[in-house]
Amino acid sequence: MVTQETITLGGGCFWCLEAVFDEMAGVLSVESGYMGGSRPNPTYEDVCSGESGHAEVVRVTFDPAITPVREILEVFFTIHDPTTPNRQGNDVGTQYRSAIFYESEQQKRAAEEIIQELGPGVVTEVTPASEFFMAENYHQEYFKNNPAQSYCQYVVAPKVKKFRLKFAEKRRDN
Repeated sequence: MVTQETITLGGGCFWCLEAVFDEMAGVLSVESGYMGGSRPNPTYEDVCSGESGHAEVVRVTFDPAITPVREILEVFFTIHDPTTPNRQGNDVGTQYRSAIFYESEQQKRAAEEIIQELGPGVVTEVTPASEFFMAENYHQEYFKNNPAQSYCQYVVAPKVKKFRLKFAEKRRDN
C-alpha cells in the first residue's frame, strides 16, 4: 500500500531542488511553485521582484514507507546552503530563502531536530505550509527539458552530481 506525505521546501532556485528530488527513491512527484508570501496567484515576475514575499519552492510528495521525511530533509540540507539568509550563490533576495513549510507536527519535529544537529548559523525558517501556487509551466522539469542552458550547466548540474555521489543509495532505479 502506498502512503504519501507532502512537504514544501525552499532552498534557492526551485530548478535545483526539483532536479535532485526527481531522482530520489520514494519521491512520487515534485512541483515547482511559490509559497510563504502575501500576494494571491503570484507570477514569476511578482516573486522575483521580492515584493510578494513568496519563496521559490518545490512541493515534494513522497512515500514515507520508502523514504522518511528525515531523509528528504537530509538531502535538502546537503544540496543548498542553509546558512546564508535570502541567498543561494548568486541568487539574492527573499525568494531564495531557506525554508521548510511543514504539513505535520512530525515534519516540524524532524526539521527542528536536523537544524539542532547542524548547529548554530542555520537560518532556515520552519513554518506551517500555506497556500501553494504552481509556477508557470516552463518552470516544471526545467533541468530535464533544458540541460544545455548555462544556469543548468553551472548551477543545477553540480547539485544533481553532488546528490548522485553522496546519496547513491537513495536514488530511484533508473
